[in-house]
Amino acid sequence: MQPTPPLILVVDDDAGIRELLAAYLAQQGYRVSVARDGHDMDAALARERPDLVVMDLMLPGEDGLALTRRLKSTLGCPVIMLSARGEDIDRIVGLEVGADDYLPKPFNPRELLARIRAVLRRGQPAPGAAAAELIRFGPYTLDLAAQRLTRDGTEVALTQAEFDLLRLFAEHPNRALTRDQIMDWLKGYERDPFDRSIDVRVTRLRRKLEPDPAHPVYIRTVRGHGYLFNPKGGTP
Repeated sequence: MQPTPPLILVVDDDAGIRELLAAYLAQQGYRVSVARDGHDMDAALARERPDLVVMDLMLPGEDGLALTRRLKSTLGCPVIMLSARGEDIDRIVGLEVGADDYLPKPFNPRELLARIRAVLRRGQPAPGAAAAELIRFGPYTLDLAAQRLTRDGTEVALTQAEFDLLRLFAEHPNRALTRDQIMDWLKGYERDPFDRSIDVRVTRLRRKLEPDPAHPVYIRTVRGHGYLFNPKGGTP
């Protein structure tokens, strides 16, 4: 029996974009549902849970930021945000509310497809990853199979993007990773040298992990290079 193709939900008030993406993604083998606003989105979610949501920022009624925040707090499914403005502040705010990626309009459908594929495959093990299902550091336990982080037995709420970033760090302990290396795995498409989304995600993750996020002991900054994960905390 063939596996069921992933379901992509496109939420955009532009009928032309909805029709374009519905046709293009269907040609690429995905199942697609569409919605013009939050009301339509809720109706679509009631029918079937999507594997990924493509969310426009500017929508009538609840905007894309509010809808993304709501999706992340309930379903936790991946979200790629679209914005006609494409300003850095939009990208940063979108990532802050939990969006897994961000793409400014106008965009090439092939680039969106590449990002969809990259986000959907993030649940797969990183190349050369250890086979262990549980990774422990400090008071934390990272369950790779359940995609769950606990602190002394209490679950720590992570977005999919935060989990993926922590998993990458935890599977490469005490190794300085450049931003390019991190982006190559987490994003999987041509990178923008001015893209600071990795730094935003690290900051967000530190707020949830570090005793003092201003002085991190687990996710350390390696000046001029990138980041290093130290499972023991303190000085490696």
